[in-house]
Amino acid sequence: MNSSIKSKTVNGFKWGLIDNLANSGVTFLVGLVLANLLMPEEFGILGIITIFINLSITLIDGGLATALIRKKDVSELEYNTVFYANLSVSIILMLFLFLGSNYIAAFFDQPILAPTLSVMCLVLLINTLSLIPKTILIKKLDFKSQAIFSLIASLLSGGVGVVMAYNGCGVWALVGQQLLRQMLMAIGFWCVCRWHPGFLFSIECFKDLFGFGSKLLAANVVNSLFKDAFLAVIGKIYSAKDLGFYNRAEQFNAILSNNMGQIVRKVSLPTLSQIQDEEERLRETFRKLMIYVGIISFAAVFSLFAISEPLVVILIGEKWLPSVGLLRIMCFYAAIYPLNMLNLNLLNVRKRSDYLLKLEIIKKILFLPVIGVGFFFNIEVMLWVAVVYYYVEFFINGWYSYRLIGYGTKAQVKDMGGIYFISLVIALATYLLTLLSLPAYIILILQFLVLGSLFIVTYRVLKQPEYMEIENFCKSKIISK
Repeated sequence: MNSSIKSKTVNGFKWGLIDNLANSGVTFLVGLVLANLLMPEEFGILGIITIFINLSITLIDGGLATALIRKKDVSELEYNTVFYANLSVSIILMLFLFLGSNYIAAFFDQPILAPTLSVMCLVLLINTLSLIPKTILIKKLDFKSQAIFSLIASLLSGGVGVVMAYNGCGVWALVGQQLLRQMLMAIGFWCVCRWHPGFLFSIECFKDLFGFGSKLLAANVVNSLFKDAFLAVIGKIYSAKDLGFYNRAEQFNAILSNNMGQIVRKVSLPTLSQIQDEEERLRETFRKLMIYVGIISFAAVFSLFAISEPLVVILIGEKWLPSVGLLRIMCFYAAIYPLNMLNLNLLNVRKRSDYLLKLEIIKKILFLPVIGVGFFFNIEVMLWVAVVYYYVEFFINGWYSYRLIGYGTKAQVKDMGGIYFISLVIALATYLLTLLSLPAYIILILQFLVLGSLFIVTYRVLKQPEYMEIENFCKSKIISK
């Protein structure tokens, strides 16, 4: 990998990690406070709200932000066109959610959904206002500014959320925290980017960008609908309590897998887009990214598998133990989630949004059995079927990567199969420590020590090249400071 690209990529990963930890870390901590104050049923309410907010955000973006990021040169006319298009859609969707909140509450038989969803939909407008400034920062690979403002916004809004929780606001604490955080983020991005909209709009520009973005939008909508259907089945067929356990397990899982996936998505797209016309360089950079991500993702997620029980007991108490089994199953598909994100980003880099749409249609047809299982079996069985689905998805995504740059599933498995196996064996061995009759905090400390030692010793003995590069880079940064 070219040294300049490597430096920008590593720097992007570093600040992307800080950004995402600030993003989800404070939300996670606020969630821990709420988990000690609220019942699982109330977390289920938050899960249902998320279904509609996530789908709306997908529709608002319309694939236009990605279209701007992958373009080498973007004009003011194009920025303004996307800004006003997104703003118009966000206002329309806000009105739909506000007017439909009572019907949604009635469908799920949860009256509290009406007021909370009506207020939470303001996130859509606030998020829209920050889309263009954030897109400009991503194109500049300026993840540092994003991370700083994300940290400030998350700390301030998280503090407000905690105060609200301790004062008995319940589910409204998280609603308030999310709204304030988005508002502070929007203000921060506008200040650092110094971009402001003009009175510019072009139908031709919109058609050009939407030509790429429309297929990406369709793919993202299909993906969001099926993901949300998964949550809806749990919330409707089972209960809000079961969705609460699932949601809590997913929040633990998201700290690692979703953060890593989002970092990979944000950093790899502009990085790979810069060398999209250089076949050999693109393939080698993509391969290196895959292995780096695999090493970090497998180690982190399977470590979470090992420590999940004492971690849950210590942080949120034994009443949440039903979440542990769900979390352990999630870890098996969470491990490859960042790799799927990287494969899909390659399609964006190569301007193949048509492939993305076809992929989403194919994969969601394959996802139907996962939802179907939910109607006849329990959540655990549904999650295990989901594990099978996500690994099939990885093989399908890899096949398209082979068609585009000649680095497909077979080569990816060859490069990362050993890394996956090592991580899983170390995690399973460390998991056995939970069988000891010791306090949870003692077991957790022992597991951290064993995990760290085994990973470092194993990779050093094997002299795994990419791991040694990661370790040497970390050492150089520590020494330079």
